[in-house]
Amino acid sequence: MKTEWDHNKLIEKFEAHRDESLALPMAAYMRNQFPFLGIKTPLRKALLKEQFSECRLPEPDCLAQEVWTLYKLPEREYQYAAIALLDKMKSHLSVHDLPFLRELVESKSWWDSVDSIAPRIVGHVVLHERNAGTAAIFDWSSADNMWTNRAAILHQLKFKQATDTEVLSRIVLQHAASPEFFLQKSIGWALREYAKTDPEWVRDFVAASALQPLSKREALKNIKK
Repeated sequence: MKTEWDHNKLIEKFEAHRDESLALPMAAYMRNQFPFLGIKTPLRKALLKEQFSECRLPEPDCLAQEVWTLYKLPEREYQYAAIALLDKMKSHLSVHDLPFLRELVESKSWWDSVDSIAPRIVGHVVLHERNAGTAAIFDWSSADNMWTNRAAILHQLKFKQATDTEVLSRIVLQHAASPEFFLQKSIGWALREYAKTDPEWVRDFVAASALQPLSKREALKNIKK
């Protein structure tokens, strides 16, 4: 029988597998933005699976608190765990939770966290509440925070046929001239992913738009000439 959710049990599991010999190179890979416990992805996922099998998920009303408890811990694996918990319970989220999700995007920001939160969680919310969600995403796209902009660019990444090309083009063009590597790259990624669904639209859009060279290369990478 499952027990009540207890984040301390997860922390104990992670701490028991702390490995300083792995922590340093893992931090170096992320340009030393964050300290690491030294738990590689397969083991981290196994420990999370064990936690989810042993403990009931927290009550939806407590989700934000539980996510923040993990997210605010120093080591990067705890941010990954918080995002995994959020993903597990994303069906409980609505547009009213977008300010909370934006706080997460803007906290301890780097590509690994933003690229997990934006397509899988923010995208899920927007897809289910399209009008209000899209209005909020336009605010994200106009924010002063680069990572919030990146999240806006990537939120439709997994939409496939449900992609709103007017929204995609509006957000991409808003940042098309940006010198920021992470924005140029995200524009290319968003377009390259949609090209799997509609390569002609992407080819025409790229041809008609003043994108940065990196964005163009990434967008057209898998489109046959």
